[in-house]
Amino acid sequence: MPLWHIYCPKGAYSDAEKRQFSNRISDAYTKFGMPRFYVSVIFHEVDQNSLYIGGEPANDFVRIWVDHIARSLEPQHRGWWMKQVREIVTPFVEPRAFRWEAHVDETPTELWTIQGLKPPPEGSDAEKHWVSENRPSIY
Repeated sequence: MPLWHIYCPKGAYSDAEKRQFSNRISDAYTKFGMPRFYVSVIFHEVDQNSLYIGGEPANDFVRIWVDHIARSLEPQHRGWWMKQVREIVTPFVEPRAFRWEAHVDETPTELWTIQGLKPPPEGSDAEKHWVSENRPSIY
C-alpha cells in the first residue's frame, strides 16, 4: 500500500483538486498492475503559521511523506521513482509557487494486512482478482 501524506497550507486545494491530485497518484501505481484500492492519500491542512522551516513560518510549503508497503524499490529504480513523484506533484505546487519536499519510507510487506488479510503476491492470479474487484478478498 502506498500511503501519501500531503501536508499543505489550509485551503491550498479545493475538493476537486484533491481528487485530481489523488487520482494522479493512484494512476502512477495502477499502471504497474497494483490494485487501485491499495493507494491512500491524506491531505493534512496546516493552519497559517503552524509549519516552520529553520525557525521561520513556511506558509508556502508542501511536505509529502510517502509510505511504501506493497512494493519496494530496487536501488537502481529509486531515482526514476523520485522523477515520477516530481511529475505527479509539479502541477499542484508550481502554479501556486509552493516550495515542496518529498520522501519515501519503505515497510516490509510482512508487516501489512488489509481487512486482516495478507495481500497476495505481486502479479499473482489472486492479486489480479483484487485488481479486477478493486477490493480485498480471501484467496
